[in-house]
Amino acid sequence: MSRRKDTDYLMITARIRAMENRLLTRERLDRMIDARDDSEARKVLAECGYREDVSLDEALRQARAQVFYDLEHAVPDPRLVGIFQIKYDYHNAKAIVKAEAVGADPERLLLAGGRYDPRELLERWRREERLPGAQEFVRAMEQAKAVLADSRDPQQADLLLDRACYEEMGRLARELDSPFLQGYVRLSVDAANLRAAVRIHRMGKEGEFLRQALLPGGNVPPQTVAAARQEALDEVFASGTLAEAARMGSKLLQAGGTLTEFERECDNAVTAYLADARRVPFGEEPVIGYLYAREQELTAVRSVFAGRAAGLDGETIRSRLRNTYV
Repeated sequence: MSRRKDTDYLMITARIRAMENRLLTRERLDRMIDARDDSEARKVLAECGYREDVSLDEALRQARAQVFYDLEHAVPDPRLVGIFQIKYDYHNAKAIVKAEAVGADPERLLLAGGRYDPRELLERWRREERLPGAQEFVRAMEQAKAVLADSRDPQQADLLLDRACYEEMGRLARELDSPFLQGYVRLSVDAANLRAAVRIHRMGKEGEFLRQALLPGGNVPPQTVAAARQEALDEVFASGTLAEAARMGSKLLQAGGTLTEFERECDNAVTAYLADARRVPFGEEPVIGYLYAREQELTAVRSVFAGRAAGLDGETIRSRLRNTYV
């Protein structure tokens, strides 16, 4: 399939530049953190287009759904938006497969925002009916179900679905012939593998356990990550965007400490890559960057309100936030 021209994105890029003005900036986040109460903090959110007359969860759900709907109907190829929806589908797949294995109802765990309506997915799965246009996705669910039945290990099912998720993201990025999007997917895989390596080394488990947890499709081959000594992880990622995160991970494994700063730096590396989209005058890059920015924004809002509910001081809440897109 031939690649879309940058000029095909002229109109949607102009819209996105205007919508970026309503993104949560660091200044707005600071105002939310320092607000006297949640009502005052919600008013800051209202400035960014979030509803005040519904619960916070509902306001965030509606905002996410609206972004996906608007851009899906505005971009030349809706699969560009679909790449950012995939993770919700696979979250729902995990919930459904694992709940079925123990005879539980997964409905309260299902998330909207994916390409497939979660309740329709659940009902069709229960009736053993194929979801139209979702052969690759449903096949992964069936494989996860078989793995879980055979191994009795939910983690094995999760790993299989994680691998399928990133593989589908990579395939769509290749089909769209978008170097920028392919770079985002590869970096996301690298970040996931770096996180997995640090966590597993901290657990004292390596070898086959680590190899099974690593994903293909990144800039750094999984076998290279698996073969690296824990103190040499920074060398494996030294030439890429994750260099600083890997340095922090190696230091963490040698000196101990919490994962908070390391995890934040992994996310910041992805943000730094996607923030380059703001320098592109028009094309698919601003769309990709904006979609990521909105996802990042929803995470930041939840972090702020969770911190406020827990009675954390402002500096502690700020220390847990990732860099903003704007």
